[in-house]
Amino acid sequence: MIKNFALLLSTSLLSALLVGCQLTPKSSDAEFTKLAQEVELYRKQVQPYKNQSLDVAYYLPNLSADALAEQYQRRSEFLSRLDQIPESQLNVENQINFTILRSQIQNKVDEYRFKKHYMPLTSEGGFHSYVAIQAVGSNDFSQASGFELYLSRLSQIPRYFQQNMDWMRKGIETGRVLPKVVLQGYESSISGFIFEDVTQSVFYRPFKTNSARLSEAQFAALQTRAKTVLKEKVMPAYQSYLKFFTEQYLPSARESIAIKDVPEGQAIYENRVAHYTTTDMTVEQIHQLGLQEVARIRSEMEAIIEEVGFKGTFAEFLQFLRTDPQFYATTAEQLIKEAAYISKRIDAQLPKLFHTLPRRPYGVVPVPESIAPKYTTGRYYPANNDLEAGYYWVNTYALDKRPLYVLEALTLHEAVPGHHLQIALNGEMDHLPAYRRNEYISAFGEGWGLYSEYLGLEVGFYQDPYSNFGRLTYEMWRAVRLVVDTGMHMYGWSREKAMNFMRDNTALSLHNVKTETDRYISWPGQALSYKIGELTIKRLRADAEQKLGEHFDIREFHYQVLRHGSIPLYVLEEQINQYIERTLAQLGANT
Repeated sequence: MIKNFALLLSTSLLSALLVGCQLTPKSSDAEFTKLAQEVELYRKQVQPYKNQSLDVAYYLPNLSADALAEQYQRRSEFLSRLDQIPESQLNVENQINFTILRSQIQNKVDEYRFKKHYMPLTSEGGFHSYVAIQAVGSNDFSQASGFELYLSRLSQIPRYFQQNMDWMRKGIETGRVLPKVVLQGYESSISGFIFEDVTQSVFYRPFKTNSARLSEAQFAALQTRAKTVLKEKVMPAYQSYLKFFTEQYLPSARESIAIKDVPEGQAIYENRVAHYTTTDMTVEQIHQLGLQEVARIRSEMEAIIEEVGFKGTFAEFLQFLRTDPQFYATTAEQLIKEAAYISKRIDAQLPKLFHTLPRRPYGVVPVPESIAPKYTTGRYYPANNDLEAGYYWVNTYALDKRPLYVLEALTLHEAVPGHHLQIALNGEMDHLPAYRRNEYISAFGEGWGLYSEYLGLEVGFYQDPYSNFGRLTYEMWRAVRLVVDTGMHMYGWSREKAMNFMRDNTALSLHNVKTETDRYISWPGQALSYKIGELTIKRLRADAEQKLGEHFDIREFHYQVLRHGSIPLYVLEEQINQYIERTLAQLGANT
């Protein structure tokens, strides 16, 4: 206590002397923190899913022209004010805060400038499917107010849908529409939300459980109101969107698959490449890197074919994997149980790789039926609040297209030590501001997910050569993305050429090849983040191993990679280099 008081006194005296001598200008850290708080407050105002108050005008995003223009102007002003703060004068943690906050705002400015709101959908889904997840997930149904807020959100679906359709019409007028080829069958993802019996709707599920412990009469009244809102507002909104999509949007979709063929297309792609990779790599550098990785991984795959004694060509081995019944589950339950079993097997290996693990658990569930047909093979869905677990989604649609030999790699990527571990740890970093705890930088997160697949090899997880081939086919899948994403959007590759390149180099099912190719077409640049992030982490690890030698600790390295949360790759490189330097200095001091 006395020691702390003396320190406080000496610090106060020093501060007074500095102020008296006018040596300390206004604190850059204080100025940045104040501005960051202002940005966060503004975000709550314009992102209604974050708002838990019933006393607001918008319970779903306001997409009016005036609202979006005002948001663009306000964010541009934030950028201008941030750039007036001398970043080099900030403390180390605030320098990271500054970098992430600025990139978040810049991305929103760029999306508006490039008119992303004209195309509010991808081949996987759009506002009509994601609103179901967000509207349900953003409410606390343990209290009556959560049900009231949810009903208010549902009541605004017609307005929200109409605003999206209005922007899509602007997209039709200006040539900013998705390619027609990726939208075939898309209408089923809309009609899947339309029910005559609204109690079968995903939107009604919260009203099937009295989680707020209301009286029977109170809960029955809520159920009645929910049925009315769904019948009179939600279902008509989906029917209206279905009609618009089939009669106006789909016939107007473009024939070209390349983003460079839309207005400002090349600038859009280059912007997205920089955003998703957090590097300054050129499109050509990425394309060539992909070709090099494809060649390297192909040689490792051929070694496994030789190991299992298969007599035939590479293409024939892939056909064998795609068609032999031994590699496929026969029921959705079997696939989910296998994924859950693999999850528990890798859980037991985590202490070998990490000394810090998250508190939050995760579950294993199927991808929702409403989006499964055009959805990717698996994904991680993080918890919305402290009362929930995270979820590893496994796609059980078209079981004959979901090979078991890739399930181990998929599980390590989406669950642990991949996305769940990284995102759950990030959310527990209470010392970080909310805009960092909730941040997900694709190059970091997806790079970590792919690196996590590799970690299974180090703990003896892939004991079956076929599952190890599955790991390699997933690594090849990410390498192929570097080639086909850049190829389709910038180098004139056709959809067929891209699909053939994926088919000929990976053991992915042909269904996955199609859905993944369409995903890259409709989501330019995002697919580049995985392999570039993974290669960066591996390069940094190799550097640490070489410089630290016998003092390299894999658990400490992983802690250092994850300790700052989701960060750009260039920030990660700075942090790992500093970790190496600190460790070497400590070793030198102890000798």
